[in-house]
Amino acid sequence: MTENTLTGRHAIITGAASGIGAATATRLAGAGARLTVADINQEKLESFAEQLRGTGAEVESWPIDLSDTAALAGLSLDADILVNNAGIQHVAPLHEFPVEKWQLIQQLMLTAPFLLIRAVLPAMYDRGWGRIVNISSAHGLRASEFKGAYVSAKHGLEGLSKVTALEGAPHGVTSVCINPGYVRTPIIEAQLKDQARTHGIPESEVLEKILLAKQPLKRLAEASEIAEAVAFACSDAATSMTGSNIVLDGGWTAG
Repeated sequence: MTENTLTGRHAIITGAASGIGAATATRLAGAGARLTVADINQEKLESFAEQLRGTGAEVESWPIDLSDTAALAGLSLDADILVNNAGIQHVAPLHEFPVEKWQLIQQLMLTAPFLLIRAVLPAMYDRGWGRIVNISSAHGLRASEFKGAYVSAKHGLEGLSKVTALEGAPHGVTSVCINPGYVRTPIIEAQLKDQARTHGIPESEVLEKILLAKQPLKRLAEASEIAEAVAFACSDAATSMTGSNIVLDGGWTAG
């Protein structure tokens, strides 16, 4: 995807202060998009937004707790691109899974994307062009033990993305899911401790024995690789792939 191919387009990216969100924001800014970067961590978000502005990008920061879905219900947003990326993880057996953690993950990772899609579609329909890019996961296609809330939310996001694609097609709006395997991000660093505790093994063994056990390619993907897939999904070349997936999981779901 060449430079300036998204000039004149406005992209909203959630969970944008770090990891995949930050890499995506950087990539889309490089393609000429005007950005609204959203995150709950206001200090980190403002620092990142200033960093992007220093490159000449037009960036607005949007500090927001996306799990507060009541605050999102009445939103109307004018954007050409929406990247639903914000997410968290909690690892526990189902019979011990905290109800409040289940509810938080569903609100943040399924209800909030629904409400944001709902908020951006009218303006996209009016323009006859739009891109909804949902950062799903290999866990949107496969399940793993001890991740009931995350797996359920990602499976729900897959269905939401497909319905969005069907409804958006007559209006020039596409919707796809990006499905990474394990990516070198802060959420993975946090998982190392949780998985070590749950499985009763040292943190040093978690990556090989647990996280990458089902993945033939024994490496973490980089956030920049996922950002490239998002950029492609936003391009005109990706128009016909609506309702589908871009899978970057190191072969995990091939088996």
